[in-house]
Amino acid sequence: MPKLTAEKLQAEITAKKIAPVYLLTGEDTYRKQEIISQIRAALQPDDFNFYANSADKADMGEVLALANTAPVFSSTRMVVLTGIEKLRKDPKAALLKYVSDPLSTTTLVLTHDDSKKMKTEKVLAEACAANGRVADFGELKQAELNVWVKNKLSARGLTGDFDTVDLLCQSVGAELAALENEIEKLFLYTLERESKTITKDDVLACIGFSKEENPFELSNAILACNKNKAIKLVDKLLDDGEEPVAVLSKMTFPILKMARIKRMSEGGVPAGDIVHAAGLLPWESRLVTAARNYPSQKQFLSALNKMIDADAGFKSGSTSDPKLALKGILLTLFR
Repeated sequence: MPKLTAEKLQAEITAKKIAPVYLLTGEDTYRKQEIISQIRAALQPDDFNFYANSADKADMGEVLALANTAPVFSSTRMVVLTGIEKLRKDPKAALLKYVSDPLSTTTLVLTHDDSKKMKTEKVLAEACAANGRVADFGELKQAELNVWVKNKLSARGLTGDFDTVDLLCQSVGAELAALENEIEKLFLYTLERESKTITKDDVLACIGFSKEENPFELSNAILACNKNKAIKLVDKLLDDGEEPVAVLSKMTFPILKMARIKRMSEGGVPAGDIVHAAGLLPWESRLVTAARNYPSQKQFLSALNKMIDADAGFKSGSTSDPKLALKGILLTLFR
């Protein structure tokens, strides 16, 4: 079953071609929420004809009753149900029955946020595709991320060359909400300026780095498998007041990149294909050559498990020693 690209779906909504059912899959909840907002803006339902809830909190009977009810003093009703991967068997069966024959005056938007579980939802996905639209919102790769940022800059009347956009992406990471926030800061930073072309110095100033600082030092040390330097940089960042979860984010991106390259390299994927599949930029092809020096898959898995534990500990406040947790990830990876 073919899925629509996010861009094609957005074009349809802009043209006000609205379907009765949408199934939005993939882990990128930010872009899915953007699409939901765009559908709502196109339909313009009032409060009496709009309902939104998460699947684990909603009463499915109430949701489907609303979906099956004609709109009140309006031409359309919009119902949003997020996280449907959490539905149990019976509610899911009831939902399947509805999307197989949806009410034309209702637009039902469903989000499914677990790609692994989505593989078992073939029947539901086919029913949604037959009577509406299915689109996937997977994590953007580097080249796609740069295009997304350029489009967001353009929407704010800003422009930037390739190096400037790439610096912004590498500095902030793939978290779209954070990137949106930095773009807003750049808009305000250049508000009184005649030139709306942002530079690398503008990016560094808005993010909080001076020209002398290198925001990629930790990432570069990890990619170079320089354990000692990476550990010293973790100490420095935390001592300088960086939040532990922010340092973890700086570590996560290069580690996941290395793990993808290592897996494909050991799987016999040609170097040129790895560059494309891993979302590497042209000058990053050297990372494929360096893959033979990367840690083993077992070490990557152990480090990733520690990263998940550290993230949960930082967010819950249960981690007593952030330095120990972060350096433990590096020691596990490069043991």
